[in-house]
Amino acid sequence: QVQLVESGGGLVQTGGSLRLSCAVSGSILSINKPAWHRQAPGKQRELVATITSDGGTNYADSVKGRFTISRDNAKNTVYLQMNDLQPEDTAVYYCNAHIWVATTVGTIGNDYWGQGTQVTVSS
Repeated sequence: QVQLVESGGGLVQTGGSLRLSCAVSGSILSINKPAWHRQAPGKQRELVATITSDGGTNYADSVKGRFTISRDNAKNTVYLQMNDLQPEDTAVYYCNAHIWVATTVGTIGNDYWGQGTQVTVSS
């Protein structure tokens, strides 16, 4: 059973930093296109950052230069370093990935989401 568990959220003042972690567990073969998303109250969920298997990254314009996504393949963990946090960064942050697993009927890939971690930035 595949699980994505986020951690590292919390309350921080404007200009502060947080590091989110997304630990993937289960009998996985590979983690493809891991990403961080966020959803603020009353708003749609938005893509924040993605990272490819070779380390290529993409960011939403609103977080470029402040957030850094990274991955530790040995630990099956994806990180989001968030610096210079602003009140508009307040949201629930979710990690997501397309994960391949081996089953008795072959290799199967599905999209998985974590439960989310709250980030609150006070002004």
